[in-house]
Amino acid sequence: MKQLTTDAILRSVHELPALPAVVLELIQSFGESHISAEQLAVKISHDQAIAAKTLRLANSSFYGLPRQVTSIAEATAILGLRTLRSVATAAGLVGGFSQSRCQGFDFDAFWRHSIGTALTCRALAQRTRLDEDAAFTLGLLHDIGRLVLVSSYEEEYAHAIAYRVEHDCLMHAAERHHFGVDHAEVGGVIAEHWHFAPEIVTAIACHHRPPSTRTRGLADLVHVADNIAHGLDLSHNEDDMVPLLSLDAWGRLALGDKDYAEVFDAVAEQHEVVCHALLA
Repeated sequence: MKQLTTDAILRSVHELPALPAVVLELIQSFGESHISAEQLAVKISHDQAIAAKTLRLANSSFYGLPRQVTSIAEATAILGLRTLRSVATAAGLVGGFSQSRCQGFDFDAFWRHSIGTALTCRALAQRTRLDEDAAFTLGLLHDIGRLVLVSSYEEEYAHAIAYRVEHDCLMHAAERHHFGVDHAEVGGVIAEHWHFAPEIVTAIACHHRPPSTRTRGLADLVHVADNIAHGLDLSHNEDDMVPLLSLDAWGRLALGDKDYAEVFDAVAEQHEVVCHALLA
């Protein structure tokens, strides 16, 4: 077992494949209003891999554009800056991490779950008047700590996976047993190191244990979305388990059965389309 400290986690960042600079800038820009759409489009266009995935997702049925867009500038004009930012962030995140050799870790299942959580976050945000583009990106990012652990501690994480199977427990419990921290805490440290917005940092760090507050926020949103994505088995992982749900977070969202039925239907309809655009 390896007990991780904050310093050890931050040292692990240097062993990760670097996120493209434009992706970090996109994520750091959430909540800022002075970002130039034209400058952003130019930066995205300079990264061919991100630009290609961005256009593939923009042209998918998920956005239902009236005609096909052929350039990032055109996509910006039609989709708007905020939506383009979340689309390009998704494209950059999915392509920014190489496959790990960690035994038992399924990258495809990981991203299918992350995309499912992102779509659920977005659908919940639409019904709770929270920022749906930030919510979508947060859904993609919420398990970033797991990628850090898998990429930096392949052998140890394989032991944690084996422990989870043997003891039939949740993965974050197995992580705490082997590392002294779980992927949510690791993700919070990394998100803060990368200068993400404070609300994003908190939501990532607390997505299994949302803080007690009087008003709903992104932490409640991603917590509930993560549980729904697990419950809908969007990862297609036969060993997937649904984490414990915070009834306080569920209550703060204050949504009814009809709202959740619509969210389930929307995510089920959109998931394969977005997975195909980002993972193909």
